Amino acid sequence: MRYERYNPPLSVVGFVATRPNDTDRGPVIRMRGQDARMRLLQDGELVWLYGPRRHELVTVRIDDSLPRGSVILRDVAGAAPADVVRVIKVDPDIPREIGHLA
Repeated sequence: MRYERYNPPLSVVGFVATRPNDTDRGPVIRMRGQDARMRLLQDGELVWLYGPRRHELVTVRIDDSLPRGSVILRDVAGAAPADVVRVIKVDPDIPREIGHLA
């Protein structure tokens, strides 16, 4: 049996798209500190973001001005306001290739 910690879905309340000449770019999820702590996440940590259309690696940024359970995404392809997403901590203990398990 696999153990899974409590990880309620998060509601996307905003989306930011950057331009090629912007200095601060790349996929980011902004969330409340309380929501991050519940998931054992820290500011600047790389996490998996699972949305309704795809999943990708994003950087966590803490923003306590957001309402509980809400996030703002930046440069995340296939995501839109009003989507529901889940954030999963990256597990470095998972082998990269199945062949390494044998």
